[in-house]
Amino acid sequence: MRVLHLIGTLDPTSGGVAQCVLQLSEVWDEMGHNSAIASLDAPDNDFLGQIRFDTFGLASVPSQADRKPLSLIERFGYSPDYVPWLRQHVADYDLVLVHGLWNYLSIGASRVLPGGSTPYAVLPHGMLDPWFKRQRIKHAVKSMLWPFFEGKLLREASAVLFTTEEERELAAQSFRPYAVRARITPIGAEDVEPAPERQIAAFHAQVPGLASQPFLLFMSRIHPKKGCDMLIEAYADLVASGTDLNLVIAGPDQTGWRDTLEQIARSRGVADRIVWPGMLSGDAKWGAFRSAEAFILPSHQENFGIVVPEAMSCSRPVLITNKVNLWREVEADGAGLICNDNRADIAAQLAAFNAMSPALRAQMGANARTSFEQRFRFKDAAVAMMRLFEEELVR
Repeated sequence: MRVLHLIGTLDPTSGGVAQCVLQLSEVWDEMGHNSAIASLDAPDNDFLGQIRFDTFGLASVPSQADRKPLSLIERFGYSPDYVPWLRQHVADYDLVLVHGLWNYLSIGASRVLPGGSTPYAVLPHGMLDPWFKRQRIKHAVKSMLWPFFEGKLLREASAVLFTTEEERELAAQSFRPYAVRARITPIGAEDVEPAPERQIAAFHAQVPGLASQPFLLFMSRIHPKKGCDMLIEAYADLVASGTDLNLVIAGPDQTGWRDTLEQIARSRGVADRIVWPGMLSGDAKWGAFRSAEAFILPSHQENFGIVVPEAMSCSRPVLITNKVNLWREVEADGAGLICNDNRADIAAQLAAFNAMSPALRAQMGANARTSFEQRFRFKDAAVAMMRLFEEELVR
C-alpha cells in the first residue's frame, strides 16, 4: 500500500505527532508498505534530509529549531504550493492520512480530499478536545470555520482515528454539527532495546550534577498546557515538607515560558533542586527514564502523551492527571497515580508517591511495564492500524 502522510511539521522539537508519523512509517515499511510524508516545512530544513522516507517540504516556514516562538501566521503554515501539489499527487497513493487540525494543512486537505477517489483518514491527535474551548476567541473563530473546513474534512473521511475511548468521547463535545466515522486505534510507544548502563551513562554525561541523586522526571514540551507552573509549586510544597527527590524538567521551550517558571522556582526557594537539561534524545532520553524514580506529566490536556508509555516501557511509575487521555488504563493497571489538574491535587499526588516504600515503587514500576506490554507497544498498534486500513478503507 502507498500511504501519504500530511503533517504540519516534522521538526523533532514539535512533539509527539512527528514522532508518531515516522514510527508508523518504519513499521509499515517492515510490512512491505510505502510511506511518503508531505509537510508545511521549508524543503531546505535539515531535519527533512535526515528522514529516510520520501518527504515533501511545501512551505517557507523557518525551522522551529532555528527561531522560537513562531508567529501565529507561521504556525498556521500557509503555503501557495500545498493545494496544487496535493491535487496533482493525491491519486499517486492508495490512502492519505491527515495528522492534526487547525492549520493550513487541514484546510487545504478539506479542499482536495472530500469527494475524491483516494480514501483518507484523519487523526486529530487530541485537537478536538473541549479543553481548547477555554481560548474563547480562538474557539469562536474555529466554530465559524468548522462547517466549511475541518467539519467537512472529518465528515467525509473514510475514518476518524482516535487513540482512546476518552479522546473519542471528548471530541464529540467541541463543535456542531458533528458526524464522523470514528474508530479507536491506540498508538503506543516504541519498545527500545534496553541498554541501561549505556543509556544511563549518556544521561549523566549530559546532566552531570545528578549522579546517584533520586529525582522525578518531567519530559515534554515546556508549554502552559503541560502544567509546569503547577508542578513547580507542588514540588516546592513537597520540598517544604521534606523529600530527597530532585526534579528534572526536560524538553524544548517553544514559547519562551522557562524564564517565568525559573522565577517561580526562585521565589519558592527550590531553584537549586530543579535541573533544566533542555530536550533529551537518543540514549540520554532513555537514560533519563531509567534513572528517574517516577515520570510526571501534570497536563491540563493531553491526547495520548507518547512519553507516558515510553516511561512505562522503562518500568517507571507514571504520575499523571486525569486530563491525560490514557489515565483510565494507567489506573486500572496500577501503573501510576492519577489526580486532578490543579496544584493542590498534584501536591497530594507527589506527597503520596514520596511516602511510598521502595518495594511499592518497584511494584508500581513492574505494573507499568506489564501494562505497556499488554496495551501500548507501538509496533502492535501500527500493525493493527494497517489491518484496519486493509479491511475497511482500501479495497
